[in-house]
Amino acid sequence: MSEIDPVKLTADLIKCPSVTPDEGGAIELLEGMLKKNGFSCSRISRGGVENLFARWGSGKLGNSFAYNGHTDVVPVGNSRSWSVDPFGAEVKSGYLFGRGATDMKSSVAAFVSAAIDFVAKNPPNGSIVITITGDEEGEAKNGTTAILDWMRQNDEKISHCLVGEPTCPEYLGEMVKIGRRGSVTTKFSVKGLQGHTAYPNLAVNPLIALVRLMDALTQESLDHGSEHFDPSTLAITTIDTGNSASNVIPEKATAKVNIRFNDNHTGESIRRWLERTSDSVSKKTGTEIKVDTHITGDSFLTTPGKLSDIVCKSIQQELGVKPVLSTTGGTSDARFIKNVCPVVEFGLVGKTIHAIDERVEISQIRDLKKVYTRILENYFAEI
Repeated sequence: MSEIDPVKLTADLIKCPSVTPDEGGAIELLEGMLKKNGFSCSRISRGGVENLFARWGSGKLGNSFAYNGHTDVVPVGNSRSWSVDPFGAEVKSGYLFGRGATDMKSSVAAFVSAAIDFVAKNPPNGSIVITITGDEEGEAKNGTTAILDWMRQNDEKISHCLVGEPTCPEYLGEMVKIGRRGSVTTKFSVKGLQGHTAYPNLAVNPLIALVRLMDALTQESLDHGSEHFDPSTLAITTIDTGNSASNVIPEKATAKVNIRFNDNHTGESIRRWLERTSDSVSKKTGTEIKVDTHITGDSFLTTPGKLSDIVCKSIQQELGVKPVLSTTGGTSDARFIKNVCPVVEFGLVGKTIHAIDERVEISQIRDLKKVYTRILENYFAEI
């Protein structure tokens, strides 16, 4: 049996226009390939999203090593700004171009090809699980969470998990993620009293309250970081009034902030702080302030140990690079998986994710497959 070429598989996946929530043929392609090579597969459909759960071996014997990835991609934007067809999988100067090339069809192809080749040559005493979602780039309500719900209903368990998101800032092997900061987005809606700008004493200006509130929030030092996390951050993302008149004090104004927080906080503690600060400003300015908070996820950490040791050892063996353990970056589906088993993340260099002319160096796809293969070898030898 010839080995599966991860570059060709990546190209085939890129040619599937799987913009969230469209499956685009990507899940179907992987399902057919995995079934053909001895994996039992289940399609999990929820809310118009297609997901895939595949297992080689028995989940009742030995450990189950799982991989989590996604085949959905963000929109291409202005296709005329691309130098290639976004779904053409064109090769130029040693790079494979296309939407999803980096985030994260190359990683999916590298692991799927590594897993299929590995079980054919070295059937492990345990099982390999591959979970692929079509709702990572969207609201993430019907993707990995749907897979995990299905697993609970069907008594499917996994022992450890690797998420294949791009994790390396500059070069392959540079960084392994062992956790992520939490994320909160909050909208503040301020209501005052409309009036003429010539008579501000007869109005209650919501913008004054909003400016004071934004200043109070940005002046607050949330923390100074922790053992494994950088300091928490707050960013103002928008301030709006919808007021086109220069001589009218508006009745309403809104603002949004996004907070990325470490393990000194929870989403709920952040929410309470935002509400306390808003209440204080409301009382001082005579305005009404409504606070609408959406908690994307709390921070989490997989304590450095056996799983991260195996991943780092495998990277060093294949690439000669000693990776850094990090919790930087945005959120990922690891935030859901950490409730089921220990989870770490390792994947490609992420410089062109979501960009025009997204691309991946072809040699990195092959190297990533080698690392994933070594992880499987070391995992089943040592766990």
